[in-house]
Amino acid sequence: MDKKDKAKGFIQEFKAFISKGNVMDMAVGIIVGSAFTAIVTSLNQDILMPILGLFGGVDFSARKVTLGSGADAPVLAYGNFITAVINFLIIALVIFLLIKGMTRLMSLGHKEEDAPAATKVCPFCKSEIPLEATRCPHCTSILSEEEKTV
Repeated sequence: MDKKDKAKGFIQEFKAFISKGNVMDMAVGIIVGSAFTAIVTSLNQDILMPILGLFGGVDFSARKVTLGSGADAPVLAYGNFITAVINFLIIALVIFLLIKGMTRLMSLGHKEEDAPAATKVCPFCKSEIPLEATRCPHCTSILSEEEKTV
């Protein structure tokens, strides 16, 4: 294979990889996740932190410690770190609640499917009948012991 064939093969392989559904789903998830993060960050900085400031009299984002002296002294902005930790906890809580809600919704649909069948098919008329039936209510056939368990 020459370099052109290798390059074409690489490009085709890359196109196949990119066009797979899970790669596109991941890209959409990242975009939605970043937008969601922006919303939660705004909720944290613009709504929750001022409310917490009312009760504690503290605006965490302005908290810092200057190490050394002079205009170029390094600054530990621990208030920004506290804000980021609170932001993370809020995002984690919201994601937890969303996943918990989705799991509950999905489990509602599976309860009926997971339950054992309460009916069977009559071997004579192919109608659906209760499992305990000894006679088919549709065709009135008497079911033998083997047919009762089928």
